[in-house]
Amino acid sequence: MKKILSALVLPLLMLACSPKEEANVQQLNQQFIGAWNSKDPEKIIGFLAEDVHFVQGNAHYSGKSEVSQKWVRETLPTLRDLKTNVISSVNDSQVAYEAGTFSVDVLPEAPNEPRGYGEGNFMLVWKKGEDKSWKLSYAQLEDLPVQVKR
Repeated sequence: MKKILSALVLPLLMLACSPKEEANVQQLNQQFIGAWNSKDPEKIIGFLAEDVHFVQGNAHYSGKSEVSQKWVRETLPTLRDLKTNVISSVNDSQVAYEAGTFSVDVLPEAPNEPRGYGEGNFMLVWKKGEDKSWKLSYAQLEDLPVQVKR
């Protein structure tokens, strides 16, 4: 009986003590920002969780379909050269986030208008899905008014 019990308990103890795979949030965000800067909407959308939320000012979009259309597809053509400066970052085996400041060039709406420069704060939260892939679950931007780029 002792042999059977130890044969059952030993594997459970090994699983409980094995290290959990943590997210590499820096790498996830670099890939995500790289997709923005290469203007690849399908790659960006591929990072989004089905239940993703996006918050910016008074706007709040939820669900992959709405966030894809109203944030990714409508915003992507208007921006260039997104950069981030990370201030806070946390990884664990189920959730990871990064927060900090961002800057971006804002393209003119008409040919004779000047380029703009935008900046503000960001937070990106990633969750590990049931399929073990990491998806962007929550994105929040707090931006300052766009300035004319000189």
